[in-house]
Amino acid sequence: MKNRNPLSARLFFSSCLLLAVSLALVVTEQDLLSLEKPKKPDLHQVKGDGQILTGIYLIYDRQFSEAEKLFNNVVSESEDKPAGYFYLAMVSWSRLASGFWSPDVVEEFKKRIDRAIEVAKARVDKKDADSYDFFYLGGALGFKGRFELMKGNWVSSFFLATDAIDALKTCLKMDPDNKDVLLGIGTFDYYTARLSGVLKFLTYFLLHKGDKHEGLKKLNIAANEAVYSETETKSMLLHIYLFIEQDFKKALDLSGELARSYPENPRFKGLEGVSYIRLKAGPQYRKVVNELRQRGAEAPKRETADMWERQALYLESIYNLFQGRYPEARAILKKILEHPDPENDPTMIAWPLIKTGMSYDLEENRDEAKKYYNQVLNMENGSGAQFLATKLLESPPKKEDPFLGY
Repeated sequence: MKNRNPLSARLFFSSCLLLAVSLALVVTEQDLLSLEKPKKPDLHQVKGDGQILTGIYLIYDRQFSEAEKLFNNVVSESEDKPAGYFYLAMVSWSRLASGFWSPDVVEEFKKRIDRAIEVAKARVDKKDADSYDFFYLGGALGFKGRFELMKGNWVSSFFLATDAIDALKTCLKMDPDNKDVLLGIGTFDYYTARLSGVLKFLTYFLLHKGDKHEGLKKLNIAANEAVYSETETKSMLLHIYLFIEQDFKKALDLSGELARSYPENPRFKGLEGVSYIRLKAGPQYRKVVNELRQRGAEAPKRETADMWERQALYLESIYNLFQGRYPEARAILKKILEHPDPENDPTMIAWPLIKTGMSYDLEENRDEAKKYYNQVLNMENGSGAQFLATKLLESPPKKEDPFLGY
């Protein structure tokens, strides 16, 4: 079924990509804090399973192989429980969100998320499930729904989401103190309130109208009080505030915190820079660019150094796009594309192509813009950009479009 409202599609798109999903303190003494060591979870001070908390940290710090080993161990210790399978699926999802959108990773995610659903449902069907069996069932259904949404399967995504919410509400009834469930419930509340067309009709059919303010309230509670969903909730809120609500101060608070907490993830530092751009804080934006380059200079490996440098260049291109300096933006994007690294940094191939197309669209050169969008669609690994390319082929961006900063 074809979406009739490109804006609604773009609103959903922002939540789908990031995990990173990507994760609210005011930024102070940033030049020192950005150089701090990773703040790994203190397992003596937090509730929850220590292995899982460590694995979640590894996912968001882009240490995917280490996280996978840890969650395989969780599976081997509890093969009849869904937690390990769910987080193995999240490793694959995070690889997708980080740009590794190859057919093998896509297929791996599908198999893993279906296995998590299968194991959770088996426990629920036995009538002896605990609250976290419903939590992981709801979480797995929700992520499968987000995956279907990214493919444009709007209706199937919506029904997966409603099944997910039913499971999460059951979890909440069994354990009213569980704040992790508020990520899924709050997200559903927020986005169903923003739907239109046939999807809006479905929300009435299912007696769920959505409530934007209630959704944001739930998400903020989860960001501050959830055990396992804290980082994902902060990432979700960051994308909502930066690309939808356009509350750039809140986006800055979240991006700054995430950049400090996960210093090996350049995406969070980049979004901190975008927040400054949107706040029209030029000196602070330039400082972030310099910090990205400093991280590159200190990197022990060449491929890592190049990754940080590409992030700095990409941020500079975003600044030029918002300033209306389209040829300058293209010149910077060309530098990125001249030195691609499809094995370690595939995001910085497809997304610079998208940005180049947007720059031509903003100059009202639609034919040239479409060439770049189609180039992304024809890539074996579109790094998630293929979904936005489809939308941009339907409707060009406008000046100050929030997605110039994505």
